[in-house]
This record gives sequence, C-alpha cells and structure tokens, in this order.
Amino acid sequence: MMNTMCWEYLKCGHDKNASCPAFVQKAGRKCWLVAGTLCGGKVQGDNAQKIANCKLCDFYKKIKAAQI
Repeated sequence: MMNTMCWEYLKCGHDKNASCPAFVQKAGRKCWLVAGTLCGGKVQGDNAQKIANCKLCDFYKKIKAAQI
C-alpha cells in the first residue's frame, strides 16, 4: 500500500488513457503539486489554485499522514 498512486486510490481511470498530468509526469504520490490534474473529472489549476481542494481529498490526507 505504500506505493499506491492517486489514480489507483481514487479509481479514476485516467491512467488507462494517460489523460492526467499526474500520470504522465509519474507524480501519483504527489498529485497536488502537478498543474492540470483531473480531480473529480475536472481539470484543476496550478498548485496555488487547487491546494484547498486537495486538502479535502482522502488520498492527500493519507499521504500527508503517511498512512498509505
């Protein structure tokens, strides 16, 4: 579980078609740092624009708490 990526945890499917910048940039453990991710099926902005939403995400919370 320590290597779970955001697309696996969230089961979004964007890894299947490489449409998410977090997948393309191999940043599935720090997706909140990647601009333009497809959280909730919607394109997000840069880190400053989306971090408030990221802080509400279970994946973000678990990574920050080092639980997965």
